[in-house]
Amino acid sequence: MKKISFVLFTLLVISSCTKEHAKEYLSLSGKLTNNTDSIITISGISGLVKTIYFKEDGSFKDTLKVSKSGIYTFQTNSGKRAPIYLKNGFDIAIDGDAEKFMTSFKFSGNGASNSQFIMTQIEKSKDMGNPADILALEEDAFKTKINLLKKEYDSILYSYTDLDSLLKDMASKQNKKMFDYFQNNYASNKKMGKGNPSPKFENYIAFKGGKKSLDSFKGKYVYIDVWATWCRPCIREIPFLQSLEKEYHTKNIEFVSISTDEARRSGGSWEAAEKKWRNFVKEKQMSGVQLWSGEDFNFQQAYQINAIPRFILIDPDGNIVAANAPRPSDPKLKTLFNSLKI
Repeated sequence: MKKISFVLFTLLVISSCTKEHAKEYLSLSGKLTNNTDSIITISGISGLVKTIYFKEDGSFKDTLKVSKSGIYTFQTNSGKRAPIYLKNGFDIAIDGDAEKFMTSFKFSGNGASNSQFIMTQIEKSKDMGNPADILALEEDAFKTKINLLKKEYDSILYSYTDLDSLLKDMASKQNKKMFDYFQNNYASNKKMGKGNPSPKFENYIAFKGGKKSLDSFKGKYVYIDVWATWCRPCIREIPFLQSLEKEYHTKNIEFVSISTDEARRSGGSWEAAEKKWRNFVKEKQMSGVQLWSGEDFNFQQAYQINAIPRFILIDPDGNIVAANAPRPSDPKLKTLFNSLKI
């Protein structure tokens, strides 16, 4: 799921740059073991900066000039890319294993600490896990967790004493933005806690005809999949969802898929968006209850859905069991179902 992810927040936010006025070059060298690629491309937000060729032993060395200091992409093929912080005057060496791309990278030389810092931030963000799980904590546990994370992120930032001022300033601002997000969303997220009445959707268009509302499924558990035809992670979950539907066909649960396809991604037409949804459901032979939300975003907004797919489980009385339920592909979902004796 493309959930709110801080794993790549460094790449997304710190990608802005400042112009370099000094007429200098930087050098880039290193070696990747187990390498099978022939070239390295260095690119930025404005496009390709440099192509560097590997030697037979996986080593490389070249010079290049960047117009702006900032984060660039070090890439050997479409599936292997890593961030690297470049500034004219730097002399950076990279050593790693091509089969463990990015995670094995070690940077050395003048300016290398900037790229190493970015890698450390990314790894810390991965360790943090799903932000939704943090927002679901009880108040005391939430405060303890946030204070611990602040200390850990501050420790990382201040342990690098020679960071470029631009990177340090942006990292500080991004850390503040992240923790502001947690604080600002905690209170509203508690309203979506287990046992609270679920927000409702009403009169969503049903693929098989007519319209459906959340109250249409009163008396049953409702497992909701909020998705869209353009969302690849959503599509990857469809076979797992179909398998679950077959397995729980006689159980007291409805599997409801709500498409959020809208005009902006369908040529500006709501009619085209609905047609795209209908054609997709037919082509994929999607089972369960297939609904289209159309122009009504109230349900998504109430659940603060800003990334899909999103899965929600509601009990027979219309109360929330899990506002951010496990995916169909996650074994934890069946464990949850079993605990509820569905």
